[in-house]
Amino acid sequence: MANGHVHALYRHGDSPLHRLPPHLKLIAAFGFVFAIVATPREAIWAFAAHAAVLVALATFARLGIRFVATRMVIEVPFLVVALMLPFIARGERVDVLGFSLSVGGLWAMWNIVAKATLGLLTSVVLAGTTQIPNLLRGFDTLRVPRVMTSIMGFMVRYLDVVLGEFRTMRVAMQSRAYHPTWLGQVRPYAQSIGHIFIRSFERGERVYLAMASRGYAGKMPRRAADQASATEWTAALTLPAVAWALAALAWTTL
Repeated sequence: MANGHVHALYRHGDSPLHRLPPHLKLIAAFGFVFAIVATPREAIWAFAAHAAVLVALATFARLGIRFVATRMVIEVPFLVVALMLPFIARGERVDVLGFSLSVGGLWAMWNIVAKATLGLLTSVVLAGTTQIPNLLRGFDTLRVPRVMTSIMGFMVRYLDVVLGEFRTMRVAMQSRAYHPTWLGQVRPYAQSIGHIFIRSFERGERVYLAMASRGYAGKMPRRAADQASATEWTAALTLPAVAWALAALAWTTL
């Protein structure tokens, strides 16, 4: 994937968070997410502290409320499923606003919502301050198998291509007065998606054959490793260290 390709998840900026080497941001992000998962669900104050740290980072990187909010929408289907748990779970029940809800289901819902939201917000901050090619270079620096970084790179690149084709096809359909208003009229959309799938499969074969003819043997060349100073290491490790300290404190106060 060319360095000039900028994904929609990235927001241009020149903050110290943008300039931090990508492999350090990956280490910090994974360490922070694992600390969130390890935090006991009863420690609501700890989750509030985790959220405050992430909001501070997003503000520091100048990502903007609208930028973050639009990328958090992907979580909505999972939240809807989580909201059903208090109604279907068994065990001790409590009345809330006239509804009989399971106490265990309420805790399970909170656990899923809190950890999923904070984990997604972490990924939004990471992607918003790091371009996709730099993320792949960071994985290379961390010695992630090259076949995995190749798959991730191709997936992002051609997902954009496929979505672009679908948008073009939708505009062409709308210019011919196609405006579906009920479920039975979406058949042309389904056929279009099928055509795009077939064309994507054929494109994949052509790309693979072209790469194989140029010496591709299943792995992309490893990129040069990024160098990080002691100050950058300290800055990157501070985030997961604080998160793990909060998780440990939360367990001791239960």
